[in-house]
Amino acid sequence: MSGKPPANRMTLGQFKARMVGAKKGHGLLKKKRDALKARFQAMLKEIVACKKGVAEGVKESAYSMTKAKWAAGDVSTTILEKATKPSATLKTGVENVAGVYLPKFGLVRDQAKEGTFSTVGCAAGGQVVNQTRKAHIDTLEVMVKMASLQTSFVTLDSAIKTTSRRVNALEYVVIPKIEDTISYIKTEMDEMEREEFFRVKKVTEKKKEKIAAELQELSRELAEQKQASSALDQKDPDLLF
Repeated sequence: MSGKPPANRMTLGQFKARMVGAKKGHGLLKKKRDALKARFQAMLKEIVACKKGVAEGVKESAYSMTKAKWAAGDVSTTILEKATKPSATLKTGVENVAGVYLPKFGLVRDQAKEGTFSTVGCAAGGQVVNQTRKAHIDTLEVMVKMASLQTSFVTLDSAIKTTSRRVNALEYVVIPKIEDTISYIKTEMDEMEREEFFRVKKVTEKKKEKIAAELQELSRELAEQKQASSALDQKDPDLLF
């Protein structure tokens, strides 16, 4: 058959080794896909809870800001003047989930830089301003967590799709193809063995026929020689010696 490998024991051993590797890889990728899907479901629940937290946090921050303006007046201009350097920065990292590296964000706060805002609202409403600042910080932390989860969610979804395609390719394309090739090689080897057995049988029969013909020819020659010898041994009575 065209496009088929040679049917011999070496090729059969190679394809059996490929089959072992393909099945092992299929099992490992399947376990990886299951682990990623489990993390995906857990992350989905976290995102839903986090979005609810962000909605509540934004609502609480807006309400607390309104209370701060009522208690201490408009403090926005004072805060903007004092905000020379950021007191909260974003830190990036990765999380390893079954060999997939997911991006992870974290909020880093510098308490020393936040000290410049401690004097805001000293004249009036200082406690309300501090509560407002705390509400905004809590909301910011939840937002950063949601951003981290959503970014990881997209990366994880792409990894699951890629792993699923590999699992399906091994299960429905690679492994069946190797099985068909192994079956073809075994069939061809069996056919070759039958042909070899038939050839040997025919050769043996030919040899037997040849030996039988030679024995028959030898027997005929011996019979002729014996007959000729008997004719010479008979004496003619008319001849005198």
